[in-house]
Amino acid sequence: MIISGGVNIYPQETEDVLITHPDIADVAVFGVPNEEMGEEVKAVVQPHDMNRAGKALEADLIAYCKTRLSAIKCPRSIDFEAELPRTPTGKLVKRHLRDRYWPKTAAKI
Repeated sequence: MIISGGVNIYPQETEDVLITHPDIADVAVFGVPNEEMGEEVKAVVQPHDMNRAGKALEADLIAYCKTRLSAIKCPRSIDFEAELPRTPTGKLVKRHLRDRYWPKTAAKI
């Protein structure tokens, strides 16, 4: 769960919307530090075509979310990966992604 400004946000809701976008093959959503709100929504996506990854696709995906979710549930930023980390059985390992964005000394909310 992501806690942003006292609001509980379930990452699955945002993931369910992003994965329906035709350019997206895989997605992970989690909270990252935000000084004002505590946490903010961050998405890491695996596009079908990495050549499309960039600011234009990021803006398109955020706009896509905003037409289907409340603004607080939409990612503030999106990063692109060629492949998301998964276990040998196929389970997504969000911890490997999330740990990149949290300072080692900061306590996670």
